[in-house]
Amino acid sequence: MTTVRLRNPETRLSVALQATAAAVQGRAVTLRELLALVGEQGLLIFCALLATPFLLPFSLPFMSTALGVPMLLIGVAVTLNRVPWLPERLLDRTLPAAAVQKTLQRVARWALRIEHLFRPRLPGLSEGPAINVLNGGLLALAALLLMAPLPFVPFGNTLPGVAIILLCLGMAERDGVLILLGYGSTLLATAYIGALMALVAYAGLHVNDALELLRGLLQRVQGG
Repeated sequence: MTTVRLRNPETRLSVALQATAAAVQGRAVTLRELLALVGEQGLLIFCALLATPFLLPFSLPFMSTALGVPMLLIGVAVTLNRVPWLPERLLDRTLPAAAVQKTLQRVARWALRIEHLFRPRLPGLSEGPAINVLNGGLLALAALLLMAPLPFVPFGNTLPGVAIILLCLGMAERDGVLILLGYGSTLLATAYIGALMALVAYAGLHVNDALELLRGLLQRVQGG
């Protein structure tokens, strides 16, 4: 794991992204340098963007694993206050300056449109290494819940996805109210996914009982 440490999000997201775009203007930059420049704020917003496809009320098979792994790595990175683990060859790859700058400027404009909705509140929930461990751990937990093998289950991806977005935006903008909502969403997602996993485990151990229950439900539906 690279030892480049993340900076605290002490400025508004749009300002931080614009400063990063100015810093890479006219020169090539490696992924390692870019991660160090965007800091924790950039990683958290990237994580929130990865979670947006899961706001649909149905599960997205295969996509939950593909997008869940980077979100899990970001959660671990926040916990450790370091950039997420990536292969050294990938970290040292040079990125085209023009493309990087254009992307940063576009996301900065998007952030400028929505950041007025958030403001620093309840600083105890977003400042300090101890609370970062808790927030990062919950973010990683929500990513694991999102990757639970429950295809085609209603809201199986939605609840963890909402939790991830709330936690990421709350930490990025130091908004303790959003973080509290993220705590509640993570708790709800844990209860829901945990209950579904328990039912799956029970069905696996009691196949005949589960089949009888399914037959009874189908008969009721057909009879109704």
